Amino acid sequence: MSGGHFHYAKYRINEIIEEVERRIENNESTEKDEYGDEIYYHFSNETIEKFKEAIVTLKKAEAMAHRIDWLISGDDGEESFHERWDEELAKLET
Repeated sequence: MSGGHFHYAKYRINEIIEEVERRIENNESTEKDEYGDEIYYHFSNETIEKFKEAIVTLKKAEAMAHRIDWLISGDDGEESFHERWDEELAKLET
């Protein structure tokens, strides 16, 4: 089965993570679009730090959604759900 209960919405969370990471990476870019407007915002360091905090939380949410999806879909039993939950969250802490 490999999940599917949430219609693979966890991948949407990943898209958000990737977009926020791009914003962080390119925050100081001076690249311009075809109209001469700067493509990226120049957010303050304080805002960029909030973005980084959000990425940590979003990664946890993605992992949690994945584990719950597999449990509800019947791919994991409760025992493996708990084991994998702890494993995946521990990986994110390092």
